[in-house]
Amino acid sequence: MKIDHLAIWVDDLEKMCEFYLNYFNVTSNEKYTNTKKGFTSYFLDFGEDKTRIELMNRQDIVQEPDKRGFMKGVAHFAISVGSKEAVNDLTERLRADDYTIESEPRTTGDGYYESVVLDPEGNYVEISM
Repeated sequence: MKIDHLAIWVDDLEKMCEFYLNYFNVTSNEKYTNTKKGFTSYFLDFGEDKTRIELMNRQDIVQEPDKRGFMKGVAHFAISVGSKEAVNDLTERLRADDYTIESEPRTTGDGYYESVVLDPEGNYVEISM
């Protein structure tokens, strides 16, 4: 078994898709639209047989809490970039492009080397090796 995909409700579908395409080496399908339900989505693909991210938008889906990573449900997800150097490089690239680095690169108590960035809508994304 494996996780096929993680789905994220988003406000700005195009901005979020561009963020993940630009920084995480994913590809995207064509935008899916269901006009009857007011639903649109993109699937972001990390490669064959890998977990995907589905970005979804529907105007009637709203966010109540102020910080997405500190409520019941998904707190964060991690994207492995392969090495400490890649973690450091991507963290600095995101910082230079004015994204919030929530946690600097470090080795955690459970042995992961990671940093944490907030995506354009405040989701916590761990960048790990």
